[in-house]
Amino acid sequence: MNKYEVGQVILIDKPLDWTSFDVVRKIRSLIKIKKVGHAGTLDPLATGLLIVCTGKFTKKINEYMGMEKEYTGTFTLGAVTPTFDLESEPVEIKDLGNITEEQLHITTALFTGEIQQVPPIHSAIKQGGKPVYLMARKGMDVVMEPRKVTIKSFTIEKIDLPVVHFKVVCSTGTYIRSLAQDYGQQLGCGAYLSSLRRTRIGNYLAADAQTMEAFVQQEKRESSLEGQPNS
Repeated sequence: MNKYEVGQVILIDKPLDWTSFDVVRKIRSLIKIKKVGHAGTLDPLATGLLIVCTGKFTKKINEYMGMEKEYTGTFTLGAVTPTFDLESEPVEIKDLGNITEEQLHITTALFTGEIQQVPPIHSAIKQGGKPVYLMARKGMDVVMEPRKVTIKSFTIEKIDLPVVHFKVVCSTGTYIRSLAQDYGQQLGCGAYLSSLRRTRIGNYLAADAQTMEAFVQQEKRESSLEGQPNS
């Protein structure tokens, strides 16, 4: 039984435009075992920490998924999108002339603590056994029920209108896309998520994660060494 079958936790810095399952599929093909899973989906347009578990450690996935998350990124103000991010085109363009820096900071307090949040209809949440985004793409009516989430902190780190840079520490199940939508709605100008990076899960940091390129090269080196005859 190799180390991956016994169980490993692999910290990956998910690349832009990869799905979380793309990462799992690539790792599975490299280490040649089927039992590989990730602890918390990142959208293709997000980057950052993805915890991947192998072998017997896949039993710990739910434990990792329940840990506190930290994100950084940007909201773009003055428009909304159907998906709440850049997966769709901005609409309802509005002027930002009346938006003040003080307002941007003060409004974050309305979304701090235990709040009710409605997940995006373009998400992988299932209704009737099917992901709701498939129904949304077909133009079907999708009704999402609000969920209780906890946002420990929500701060605006930098303002460069129409873009604001944020940092959020939150519970599992929080949708940062929905936070962008709700924040923009409260400001009265609209907003959508324009970039997102997961920087922490519990005590695990994106700063300690490997790129996919580094992991691939590491596995190729180890495979070549295993194939060499003993001297």
